[in-house]
Amino acid sequence: MAGTGLRMRALFLLLGLSQICTADHHHNVSVYTVTSYSVTMQWPAYPGASHYRVQATPPLDPGHSTAFSTFNGNMAVGGLNTLSANTVYTMQVDAMDDELNVLSTIGTEEALTAPEVPEITLAYSKQSSSITVEFNNVTGATGYILRAMSDVDDFFEETAVAVSPGTIQGLDPFTDYTLSVMSVNAGGRSQPSYNYELRTVVAAPQLATISETDSTINASWPPVEHAAFYSLYIIETPSTNNLSTYITNQTSFTFDGLSPGTSYYIKATASDQDGRAGDHKQTSQITRPPTPEPVEVLLAIGQIRVPAVRVYVGHAVGADSYFVESSTGQNCTPDQSLGLNYCIISPLACGQNLSIMVTAANTAGPSVPSDAEDFQTYPCPPERIWVEEPWPGSCRVAFSPSPMADFYMVFVKRDDGSEKLCNTTGAPCDFTCTCGFTYFSTVFAHNPSGSSPLGAVANYTTIPCCPEDVTVQLVSTETLEIEWEPVRGADLYETRAVQTEGVIHCNGTSPVCALSDLSCNTWYSVVVTPCSELRGCNVSCQPQQHETAPCTPQIHNLTQASESSITVHYTTPNRPSTNYTVSAVGRMDTHRCRSQSASCELTQLPCGAVFEVVAVASNAVGPSLPSFSVPLETGPCCPSNLSVMQVTQAMSNVTWGPSLGARSYMTALTAPRGHAQCHTMSTHCLMGCITCGTNYSVNMEAISSTGHVSNCSYSGFSASACCPTHVKLHRMSNHSMRVSWRSSAPANQNYTVAVSGAGSNHTCTPAPSRSYCDVQNVTCGDVYTVVVAPVNSDGSVVSFCPRRMYAVSCSGNSVGMAIYRGRVSTG
Repeated sequence: MAGTGLRMRALFLLLGLSQICTADHHHNVSVYTVTSYSVTMQWPAYPGASHYRVQATPPLDPGHSTAFSTFNGNMAVGGLNTLSANTVYTMQVDAMDDELNVLSTIGTEEALTAPEVPEITLAYSKQSSSITVEFNNVTGATGYILRAMSDVDDFFEETAVAVSPGTIQGLDPFTDYTLSVMSVNAGGRSQPSYNYELRTVVAAPQLATISETDSTINASWPPVEHAAFYSLYIIETPSTNNLSTYITNQTSFTFDGLSPGTSYYIKATASDQDGRAGDHKQTSQITRPPTPEPVEVLLAIGQIRVPAVRVYVGHAVGADSYFVESSTGQNCTPDQSLGLNYCIISPLACGQNLSIMVTAANTAGPSVPSDAEDFQTYPCPPERIWVEEPWPGSCRVAFSPSPMADFYMVFVKRDDGSEKLCNTTGAPCDFTCTCGFTYFSTVFAHNPSGSSPLGAVANYTTIPCCPEDVTVQLVSTETLEIEWEPVRGADLYETRAVQTEGVIHCNGTSPVCALSDLSCNTWYSVVVTPCSELRGCNVSCQPQQHETAPCTPQIHNLTQASESSITVHYTTPNRPSTNYTVSAVGRMDTHRCRSQSASCELTQLPCGAVFEVVAVASNAVGPSLPSFSVPLETGPCCPSNLSVMQVTQAMSNVTWGPSLGARSYMTALTAPRGHAQCHTMSTHCLMGCITCGTNYSVNMEAISSTGHVSNCSYSGFSASACCPTHVKLHRMSNHSMRVSWRSSAPANQNYTVAVSGAGSNHTCTPAPSRSYCDVQNVTCGDVYTVVVAPVNSDGSVVSFCPRRMYAVSCSGNSVGMAIYRGRVSTG
């Protein structure tokens, strides 16, 4: 601190000199420093000046004379020191030559001198880090500066104060200081007062206190440098009674005989060899509280969900908190913020005798623990619990005894929620148990402290119940589907179908099972057995008898019974009472026959149809699977509307309607004198080699695509009579002509003659057995067309006989004069 003050003062002086040396010639004069009796000025150099004169005139006090002083021309600073304190002066600086003639007034400036120098009247140290200085107040001072210096570390410190007294802080304990004071006004500060020597007092002890019992407080502190002895003061709070003052040259002290749980104010002061008391250190300390009493331990009933005891604690003076601890190491603390005088120790262990003690505490520490309070806890649950079922439906709960138990409560809860309770002093508890349930058994031991906690739980599951309303139905010929309602306690179901030759079974968790791969036409004993993982299977369930469907017959062959009937032959692999149905299924219809034998006849089958023939066996259980199908095709239908039309004398055209099932046709015209035949896929046929005048039988074969043939017969066909040959024309007299011919037909064959010319047409019909006919009104010189044709029995005229052309000459009168000109057409 001293070094810092000196360095600051040297810096101010250096800055002032720097300003003087670098002053501009054109600047006015200025005040450099002021004291109580002096003013120092600075000015710029004046050219040609060899001297400077500084004079001070008090304008407000004419009674004072002007003071001046002369300085060498090389000087730029100077002042007067015979001035009055706290006085305003007008300062003037004149430049002079060697003859001390004034060359010029450089400038003027007003300056206020500092107040009078004060005097220290008293100084003292009550704190080891400060000194208080008392001094007289001087006129005109606006404040004061206290200065403290020490040779220790070149300490230097100045402190500004407003009035007396003033205190200098930041000093070292038991250290010598040189003190002075200066007055201050707007002009500056005065010279320091005369020095005052003073030493600071010793430091305060660093006091530490503890209370080790409820009636003592121990105080201790590190040794204080330069201390000769120590003074201790103890006062009970909040009262101000000074219990005692103690002096010791030791660094610890014990206050005894104090009140428990009471706060004390303790102060310690160190004194040097001259008896000067130094700083004091004070602290507050409370004694430990007394042992709390009374202490009461009760069972905490209905307060919490776990077994516990409630400990009530009596009041202890000065206690901030209470600590409750059991012999098992459990503890609790009453909540003082809620005003509670109890706390709960939880959870309790079963089957124990507890000792509970209470300790009060405050900031000093804990009190002496209270006397132990004994308490017996609730009993432990039985270590072993088991369930017995001496006979089905009757169960009992047995258990091992528990120490400290007076009686037991047995709870048996079924998995559907129903419960049973019984009290016992140790004997087993009987209850009714039903199939398919799980029973949870719990035993609680009791004594006056309460019930034991939940112990072991004995699980017992009865055997699963047999399913009711079991339905068995045949879902296919060799598969039985069994369904039932789920039963209690069953984890798995085993379904079996038993017959003399073996067992078919399936296992599953669902209440449905399909037993497949059974034998057809067989009785099975079907039973559903429920099983559980814990108890196994209930083998007492009753079976049901069920028969599978009949076995499938197989068709051997088909035989034709008639044109519309088929006999079907098949195997009969079932009992004699089994019915067999044979079905012929076509596109449009189905034909059936039924029998209990090995064959069956299908009747009234249509022609030209295709069927699939299957056989099915059936009885009261149901139908078998159908047999493999056998194809059946009936013969094609005979065509309808067959007609024969003669086209020429040796050729006819046969036509007919379409035939169901036929792809081709073989048509035949048969007579003793000849035979004509054609094979076609059309519905008509042109047949040659027909003999005129002959009766033919008409037959047809309708043939299917697979070669099935139907023989069809129709009414006979008579070929037309033969056309006459050797037709001749003779001119007769009276303008007539005779047409003659030669016939191979029977004598009763009728003919018609047609003669056509350019001018007229003529016909004639000869009498039977005649082979000529006369035509009248024939004109000679014309050309005539002549046709002679047989007349059919139905009156129609054969149309295919040839036409002949004749020219009739007019010369002569002989019949032979007609000239044959050739055949015109065949008609």
